[in-house]
Amino acid sequence: MARRAEEAGWKLADHPRLGKGKVVGVVVLDGWGEAPPDPFNCIHVADTPTLDALKKGSPERWRLIKAHGTAVGLPTDDDMGNSEVGHNALGAGQIYAQGAKLVDMALASGKIYEGEGFKYIQKSFETGTLHLIGLLSDGGVHSRIDQLQLLLKGASEHGAKRIRVHILTDGRDVLDGSSVTFLETLENDLAKLQEMGVDARIASGGGRMYVTMDRYENDWQVVKRGWDAQVLGEAPHKFQNALEAVKKLREGPKANDQYLPPFVIVDESGKPVGPILDGDAVVTFNFRADRMVMLAKALECENFDKFDRVRFPKIRYAGMLQYDGELKLPSHYLVAPPEIERTSGEYLANNGIHTYACSETVKFGHVTFFWNGNRSGYFNPNLEKYEEIPSDTGIPFNIQPKMKAREVAEKARDAILSNKFDQVRVNIANGDMVGHTGDLEATIIGCKAADEAVKIILDAVEQVGGIFVVTADHGNAEDMVKRDKSGKPIRDRNGNVQPLTSHTLNPVPIAIGGPGLASGARFREDLQDAGLANVAATVMNLHGFEAPNHYEPTLIEVSAAPYLKS
Repeated sequence: MARRAEEAGWKLADHPRLGKGKVVGVVVLDGWGEAPPDPFNCIHVADTPTLDALKKGSPERWRLIKAHGTAVGLPTDDDMGNSEVGHNALGAGQIYAQGAKLVDMALASGKIYEGEGFKYIQKSFETGTLHLIGLLSDGGVHSRIDQLQLLLKGASEHGAKRIRVHILTDGRDVLDGSSVTFLETLENDLAKLQEMGVDARIASGGGRMYVTMDRYENDWQVVKRGWDAQVLGEAPHKFQNALEAVKKLREGPKANDQYLPPFVIVDESGKPVGPILDGDAVVTFNFRADRMVMLAKALECENFDKFDRVRFPKIRYAGMLQYDGELKLPSHYLVAPPEIERTSGEYLANNGIHTYACSETVKFGHVTFFWNGNRSGYFNPNLEKYEEIPSDTGIPFNIQPKMKAREVAEKARDAILSNKFDQVRVNIANGDMVGHTGDLEATIIGCKAADEAVKIILDAVEQVGGIFVVTADHGNAEDMVKRDKSGKPIRDRNGNVQPLTSHTLNPVPIAIGGPGLASGARFREDLQDAGLANVAATVMNLHGFEAPNHYEPTLIEVSAAPYLKS
């Protein structure tokens, strides 16, 4: 096997100063950025002695790295990172164009209209309607309105004669109330298309957290409310104008963009202007996967049983991207996923490293599928074991903020103590999943639970004389309030702060240590702009290997003599 690996270019050179044989525990804290101490920094407020000790104990073995923007393959440094691109970068060791950037490139070059996905939906343009479903926002996490604008223009130039847009209002990744501005922009674009002879209108809408955009099969009724409005043309609220609909529905008690009830647009006779019918084409224009997968299943799967669809139209459906590479869902997509080759997982498998990966359901794909470059399954089933801890279902994360952190940590502990694995890799999800609820008290509890989980893992690493790497995939829980341009919290008319539920642009920490770490190992000082993609080479070094030349450089260096603190 060693000969075959060498012949295929998989053989890694031995590191000159770091030996082999030490178990390496890799912990990814989800949604765990670094920000100044603040009452709304839940990580700071929470009791986190384990992670505090890593930060304060060995400054040469703790630092910050970038987890957003160009460092993870996104278009600009104004683009927040997310769990998918974060774990891609952590596992790949290389920076690939991701998500929004892939779409930007395809739209800018026009290649999106030359691909199989667009040609597939284009077959419906002559006699059917093109339906576009997605988040109307410029948040850059799930979608961007400028991409929708370009797609509308491009589709009309490539033969779409009748277009219906089904909007989902945001208020989570952008400020609440911004839906009105986005709608005005969209209506203006549709009016221009109408002047050119294209029958283009908004057909339905609703808030992202109440209509369509559920994830991880937590609440299929969210998807059903969207299905009823988008496909059946049925909703409790009917309007002849989308702008009027959003303004009116926002007047309700406790109303906001995230939870806007579903509505449909009807004509003068009360007939819906854009239900999805046989022969139509449908595109879900979100580029991020997690909140589109459930709708994709409803639109594409023949044997669907999560709710009564009433009717299942024969359509041509494509996602903006493929949302689930494991399920191959959807089967058609406008922009192909990045071709991530030669990931660290594949290199290590080809060099005899035994790996264990574990997380709870909501992040299991991140330490397996996304870590391995959007690849399903094992590289070598004889060397790898992946274990999923079922997440709570039907229970909001702020009600159960401890989630399954302890269970994941105990599985990792057992794997470390078994002496069967060279690498034990986990994701601790609390900072992200609870952080997204906007519930500060719950997020503080979640951060404490995450810290306790890390302690369980590091204690096991200590017991076997191993090495640990603790890092994160993006920020979230470290800043839980919306702020004005001066950085002050934004408050509503009653004086209450507006919670921030999105990811952040903050850097994330990385710490190394453990009794198995060479005394001379420390973080380099010449990589000030390092990011998540630098972690893979670092982990390879800790396994006793040099990283491939095409990887982003390692974060660590090892002095020839034992490193002494000054």
